[in-house]
Amino acid sequence: MTILDKIVAHKKKEVQKAKSRTSYIELEESDFFQRECYSFKDFLLDPARTGIIAEFKRKSPSKGIINDKATVKNVTNGYAAAGASALSVLTDRDFFMGKKADLVAARKANTIPVLRKDFMIDEYQVIEAKSLGADIILLIAAILTPDEIQKLASMAKSLGLNVLLEVHNLTELERSINPNLDAIGVNNRNLADFTVSVETSYALAPHIPAEFLKISESAISNTETIKQLKQAGFNGFLIGENFMKQEDPGQAMKEFVGGLR
Repeated sequence: MTILDKIVAHKKKEVQKAKSRTSYIELEESDFFQRECYSFKDFLLDPARTGIIAEFKRKSPSKGIINDKATVKNVTNGYAAAGASALSVLTDRDFFMGKKADLVAARKANTIPVLRKDFMIDEYQVIEAKSLGADIILLIAAILTPDEIQKLASMAKSLGLNVLLEVHNLTELERSINPNLDAIGVNNRNLADFTVSVETSYALAPHIPAEFLKISESAISNTETIKQLKQAGFNGFLIGENFMKQEDPGQAMKEFVGGLR
């Protein structure tokens, strides 16, 4: 059993507990539920911004604790000020030390799109994401069937959410494409053994249909990589660990962005 299998098995139990604690009706009564989501595309393609989706991430299964001192508000404000096009916030508690309250805090403190970074397997989580203030949800092709992707993406669009599909190879990409997606993210990290290679993005770029935003995720630690990925057709770049491992992630992003100018 891979770490991904363990996470999904645990997530199924977690979602059932969440359903027993908070009803669909209660989620829909959230202050955030009626707000209009920010357009992922508008912010990602805004020339005044960087295309970077900057991530708040305390821990990962492969690296252990990355930064458990920084606060959501300070980090995400720093990211936004440095030109982030969107924010990514981990809400998985057991494997990434994330909290749903982190997403709420990021939403309250910022006026750019926020991605709920989690392992989405149930429509309940989509409604929950909207109630927490998310603008974008992540669907991971490796843990979902094409029918499940279609169902979850369709529900997300009905709520006004943006949908980012994450793939790791051509097979996942080809079987998962559907019109309810806004963006295709290529995860350069192998979720089976956690090795990383940006070559995954270059290999898949020509196969992503033109109507979708193209996002490269993980293994991005220098500005030259971003410049090369832009030439390959990518619009967005998800970066977390590279910033979070610094004492001041927002300042780290500011300095990083200086190399893009």
